[in-house]
Amino acid sequence: MLKISVINGPNLNMLGDREVGYYGAVSLEDINAQLRMAAKEEGIEIDFYQSNSEGELVTFIQTCKGVTDGIIINPGAYTHTSIAIRDALLAVEIPFVEVHLSNVYAREEFRKSSYLSDKAVGVITGFGSFGYIFALEGIRQRLNPPATALC
Repeated sequence: MLKISVINGPNLNMLGDREVGYYGAVSLEDINAQLRMAAKEEGIEIDFYQSNSEGELVTFIQTCKGVTDGIIINPGAYTHTSIAIRDALLAVEIPFVEVHLSNVYAREEFRKSSYLSDKAVGVITGFGSFGYIFALEGIRQRLNPPATALC
């Protein structure tokens, strides 16, 4: 059974109340419930972690080594500032998908830069809470690709 860790960074605990025009009215708990159902249907074990602290995020990522097959991460504002989170993801050598609720390329210039994107197996941006579902399917396919027929 695949195990996926979903990691959310600063202010994502405020989803549903915070800048609804950018992030939507869906709460982080709602997103986690949607992911839990989708993971169950696919036979995937899933766990969730959220912190507003960079160091706590780094420590959690480190605990994933040897335990987690894949990571879905929305690092929030740390996307644009955290070499420590990048280094932690590289150190554990676990494939990860970077997710953003809003289309970061249609926002402020500083949001267009990510310390993680070049190391991610994929980046999903702008699809709101559905981005997490897309990320789950993408990482599942990456870790357990479907058999293909030879022509």
